[in-house]
Amino acid sequence: QVQVVESGGGLVQPGGSLRLSCAASGMLFGLYTMGWYRQTPGQQRELVASITGGGISNYADFVKERFTISRDNVKKKVYLQMDSLKPEDTAVYYCNANFARRDYWGQGTQVAVSS
Repeated sequence: QVQVVESGGGLVQPGGSLRLSCAASGMLFGLYTMGWYRQTPGQQRELVASITGGGISNYADFVKERFTISRDNVKKKVYLQMDSLKPEDTAVYYCNANFARRDYWGQGTQVAVSS
């Protein structure tokens, strides 16, 4: 059974940093493209960043130069390092695992950026 579980959310002041983690199980992790998405109330879920099994990363324009996605294929984990956080980064962040048109989602972790 494929599972992805996020952790690391919380409350941070503007300009601060957080590191999100996503632990995957029940899959051949290296085959999956892993992604971080975010969603605010009333809005569609949007891609933040993704990384292929080979380590090729892709970022939404609104997080370039601030967020860094990485993965550890041995530990079956993916990370999102978020720096220079802004209030508009406040959202529920979801981990996604994608392979061969199959998508698996975590339950989400709340990130709040506020003074």
